[in-house]
Amino acid sequence: MILTSFDPLKKEQFQVLDKDGKVVNKDYEPKIDDDTLIHMYKTMSLARVADIKALQYQRQGRMLTFAPVQGQEAAQIGPMAALDKKDWLVPAFREAAAMLYKGVTLEQSYLYWYGNERGSQFDEGVNVLPVNVPIGSQINHASGVAYASKIQKQDAVALAYIGDGGTSHGEFHEGMNFAAVYNAPLITIVQNNQYAISTPRAKQTKSETIAQKAVAYGIPGIQVDGNDVLAMYAVVKEARERALKGDGPTLIEAFTYRLGPHTTSDDPTIYRKDEEVEEWKTKDPLIRFRKYLTNKKLWNKDKEEALQEEYKKLVNDTFKKVEASGLVELDDVFKYNYAEMPRDLQKQKEAYEAYLKESEEN
Repeated sequence: MILTSFDPLKKEQFQVLDKDGKVVNKDYEPKIDDDTLIHMYKTMSLARVADIKALQYQRQGRMLTFAPVQGQEAAQIGPMAALDKKDWLVPAFREAAAMLYKGVTLEQSYLYWYGNERGSQFDEGVNVLPVNVPIGSQINHASGVAYASKIQKQDAVALAYIGDGGTSHGEFHEGMNFAAVYNAPLITIVQNNQYAISTPRAKQTKSETIAQKAVAYGIPGIQVDGNDVLAMYAVVKEARERALKGDGPTLIEAFTYRLGPHTTSDDPTIYRKDEEVEEWKTKDPLIRFRKYLTNKKLWNKDKEEALQEEYKKLVNDTFKKVEASGLVELDDVFKYNYAEMPRDLQKQKEAYEAYLKESEEN
């Protein structure tokens, strides 16, 4: 068992693939069929292309503030591949790759970052909560979803994401403690990408690892190479199995790196060195996984070139469709907050309608 073999109080990091895509922990290499491995890689690649293009769209003034996922794809695709369709994903705001794998469409993702809340209306049967921007509150949401699954005997887990900085927020502790006390089937992944905006991990907490915070909750905790998609898959698969047996939550620290800015409003060159970024690029999760697939004769240069061309076209065509969809109707700005619109909100709506009418007349 992986979770009992690693001590969260030590700097022990679970890994299956090294940065060159070679298996270094054969005993724990997960048995994943070839079609799933290819699907995992393709989704990681789509997330990367969509991420790069989103940055370009934002810089062109065509998209609102965006939170890049580049460099963290393995920490998201590995766990999603280990889940069942009925399991729940509870994201923060940097989980575009995970959401794609779980069934959120690229168009829906782009609609959200374009400023259109229709991007939060997912298809029936896609068990994903909307993007959660307030730091930490998604852990409480996930704990509630997990507890509901338990008492309703749905045989499903909830998996939540949070950043290293988010673990300093009170709601992280509240949610983790609640889930631990009630043995809720919750898996929490802390994407330790080394910076909470400009605050480095070393200044975030005195803990040797973030994984060791699990000790206080009386649950398993483990630090995983977050750029190793197979390691992330293996750990989440085991965490899911124990959760469904009624053994409660697991805390997973995915040790990874944010290659891009915190958001498009951020300038990372102010607080980190280019040499650091270049060093982490040698651990790129896509390159690592691609080498693994190539060694298994599942991938080659021709397939890679064709995929990149396909995804560039798909992303450009999708965003053109999003732009053509136009802005949301005024009613949509107001009507989704309450089942029945309160009088103060109705007054705001009427006041804005009057303003728009006056503007048109003038």
